[in-house]
Amino acid sequence: MALTIDLKGKIALVTGVTSGIGLGIAKMMAKAGCTVIGCAEQSETSDVAQQFLAEMESFDAHTDYFKADMVVTEEIDGLVSDITGDYGRLDILVSNAGQNVFTGLENTTEKDWKFNLDLNLSAHWRLAKRCKSLLDGNNGVIIVMASNHAFASISGCAPYNMAKTALTGLVRSLAIETGPGIRTIGIAPAFTDTSGNQQWLNSFIRTKEERQQTIDLHPVKKLGTVEEIGGWCVFLSSKYAGFASGTTYLIDSGRNAVLQDN
Repeated sequence: MALTIDLKGKIALVTGVTSGIGLGIAKMMAKAGCTVIGCAEQSETSDVAQQFLAEMESFDAHTDYFKADMVVTEEIDGLVSDITGDYGRLDILVSNAGQNVFTGLENTTEKDWKFNLDLNLSAHWRLAKRCKSLLDGNNGVIIVMASNHAFASISGCAPYNMAKTALTGLVRSLAIETGPGIRTIGIAPAFTDTSGNQQWLNSFIRTKEERQQTIDLHPVKKLGTVEEIGGWCVFLSSKYAGFASGTTYLIDSGRNAVLQDN
């Protein structure tokens, strides 16, 4: 018998939906029948927001979009207020929004450090805290998007890897503080087929020989896809993952190939 995951009747908030992993998660959630509330820093009338809504029209699920910059506390408060007024509850929070800050230890300025912590760590805490009341009583699920940098890194990736490492502690703390009524899970993807990752990989894999050597070391011989990460979110939101909380799952689609000492 095929395993079928049906999220019809569920309401999910997904941050950072206008591109990359966030868009992939939103699509897979909608494919499973979930109502998807997307948000990103661009305005509701922006081209990228309208493109997001257009891409979601093919799914038999309701989709909404709100503007919210995750580094602005007042915008997080406004987002939660709007969701409370329009929907009254949440079942799933996918706290995905983030950005690489690869300045290296010596070159990281105070501005870099503050932005990195605000977006890649503090925003996840603030959003989970604000959404707790919407998730309570619904067997709610919080999914925090961490990174393979929480487990391994290479020179020059500070301060990003510091914030992503801290997210594993945030996931454990949220699971204790909000459980058992709300489950909190982290997902730590390795290299995924987004434009940013492709550019970064190409910056130090310059020849066909180097690329082939990397592929030969790769455990699954390919980059991950945003749909695969979205599929993980769907599964972890379902009844089949009712055991899962407090753990950050490493999706190793290339960590061993690139993030290694030799």
